[in-house]
Amino acid sequence: MSLGKAGSEAAIGFLVIGAGRMGKLHARHLAGAVDGARLVRVVDADGAAAARAAYGGAESGTDLAAALADPVVQAVVIASPTTLHAEHLMAAARAGKAIFCEKPVAQDLASTAEALAVVADAGVPFQIGFNRRYDPGFAEVARAVHAGELGRVEMFRSQSSDPTPPPEGYVATSGGIYVDSVIHDIDMARFVAGEVTRVTALGRVLVAPYLEKHGDVDTSILTLEFASGAIGVLQNTRRTAYGYDLRVEVHCERGKVVSEAERATNVWRYGEGGIRGDYVYYFLERFRDAYLVEVQAFVSALLAGERPTPGPEDAIESLRVAVAARASLGRGEPVHVAENRE
Repeated sequence: MSLGKAGSEAAIGFLVIGAGRMGKLHARHLAGAVDGARLVRVVDADGAAAARAAYGGAESGTDLAAALADPVVQAVVIASPTTLHAEHLMAAARAGKAIFCEKPVAQDLASTAEALAVVADAGVPFQIGFNRRYDPGFAEVARAVHAGELGRVEMFRSQSSDPTPPPEGYVATSGGIYVDSVIHDIDMARFVAGEVTRVTALGRVLVAPYLEKHGDVDTSILTLEFASGAIGVLQNTRRTAYGYDLRVEVHCERGKVVSEAERATNVWRYGEGGIRGDYVYYFLERFRDAYLVEVQAFVSALLAGERPTPGPEDAIESLRVAVAARASLGRGEPVHVAENRE
């Protein structure tokens, strides 16, 4: 599906669905920072929020059906609450729009498969929002591994640490730490080291006691067994007092490759009180460039008539591992990912 050539008159018209923090970020980028794209409409159940995100003179409102019926809208960014992703995804696909959807499509495999089947039937381009693939450091790790520069992968390790746990109202509908958050680490593990065959989850509530009544945890170690024979570990916590902390490390037969740039600026301060460096506090700042680059990649693929990536298979396979991790936590034993295949 090619939508033409880049240029101010041929720019793809975008509708952003959802005007929360992610919707506003994408709307701002589409209003002037993404080549070959222009923001034409923003829709949210909160009309005032939609109006605030309608940058560059874009229209705003609460009527999704009317927005999808607008011929000027050629593509959509779905940044609505996770529980609405599948519904909005299917509506956009049936309207014939190219789709960029924040992760996950849904919190369970059946709903995800149903929504993606509608996308396949409609024949529209689709990209899932696994933004870490477009982070410069992480992308270089993946490139080096895929190019075989260090030989076969033997171990994969990643860490993702949020500064504070999410509010209880969010936790109640989030799907749990593995589907909501660790799925990003899972996708990077798959992207770099290949498919996962078995997972073992160990989790604790050490930070936010209210998580217990929702069957969730705030501190987790997830071990991965890859189809290649490599092994991996994902370390996650909802509390790092100094700010967002993220790193990935891949051990190979001839060395290792690491990405762990966490400081906001490349400056160390030396003084009588010791050595200090600044840190990025939250993920929006840490992945500022990646969020722009991933949407630019989506638009560039549309204009070239190419298939966007990561696509439907990544949306469902990374979720499949996350669901297996959730099951492992509940059962207290390793879970084969194949158990969750239809």
